[in-house]
Amino acid sequence: MTGDPAHHLDIAVLLPCYNEAATIGDVVRSFQRELPQARIYVYDNNSTDGTPLHAMLAGARVLRERRQGKGHVVRRMFADIEADIYVMADGDGTYAPHDAGELVRTLLTERADMVVGTRRNVHNDAGRNGHAFGNRIFNVLYRSIFGADFTDIFSGYRAFSKRFVKSFPAVSGGFEIETEMSVHASRLKMPVCELELDYGRRPEGSHSKLSTFKDGFRILRMFGVLMKETRPFAFYGLIGGTIMLASLAFMAPVLYEYFTTGTVQRVATWTLAMTLMLLSFLSFSAGLILDSLARSRVEFLRLNYLAHHSPASETGDHPRLPAADDREKPAAAARAA
Repeated sequence: MTGDPAHHLDIAVLLPCYNEAATIGDVVRSFQRELPQARIYVYDNNSTDGTPLHAMLAGARVLRERRQGKGHVVRRMFADIEADIYVMADGDGTYAPHDAGELVRTLLTERADMVVGTRRNVHNDAGRNGHAFGNRIFNVLYRSIFGADFTDIFSGYRAFSKRFVKSFPAVSGGFEIETEMSVHASRLKMPVCELELDYGRRPEGSHSKLSTFKDGFRILRMFGVLMKETRPFAFYGLIGGTIMLASLAFMAPVLYEYFTTGTVQRVATWTLAMTLMLLSFLSFSAGLILDSLARSRVEFLRLNYLAHHSPASETGDHPRLPAADDREKPAAAARAA
């Protein structure tokens, strides 16, 4: 990348790995060729097939995270590594290292905080039909809840600015970590980009660690948790609305009976209906209160995010307003003349 604005920036390539001995050596060497100025980190997650040794022999710096799960690895990587730009990919060879330079250039030229390498034709070849179907469903669900910033929330090939990495709370433990990253960017309204890239097949001997049903359920649960934390009024409003409909369903025949006969025979049904109505109002009230707290948390996260410099500010390609002292110099020279 000689000659482009990233040549003097500190770039870290982060590769979370679990049993990727068949591919990690080639992945590390390819990233070294494409980003010769970058530091390559492989974070091993309790591999049993010699992944750390293959990575070390290829020239990567190998570290370990003992808590099992990609989310734990990403949290450790983001906490440990200091850099201006971070490139994260998988160690299975499905993401092409020769696209890394374009991810970094896009991050800088678009002045973005995250660039997602969306996977071309991922729905046609996602390893298993269940994975492809899940990709479609979860991406549609994400856009309906959190906004239309992303079309591939599960891509593991991303470039980040330092201020994204150091402001990202990372509470997930597994494969739902990419969803949390996307929600974090949407929540703080960060500048983000997508870049469509080729998505390769795993080579012979390499197997996916993603479980269609187990991890799909965890991702769905994470959607609920993130909706509760980031959009509490919508979350509790949905619950309150559902309870209110149930209350009205129980209430309707009792009211009909009262207006036609003047008596209420089903007292227990009426009591249940009123109890449900009170619970629905309680849910709406909780949503209103928690919505104010969520806005306060967003303000705090935003201030923490702004405390770090953007990598674009280090390249010198952005307009610079003259400082007050600079503006006074011409006037002082004119007075002296």
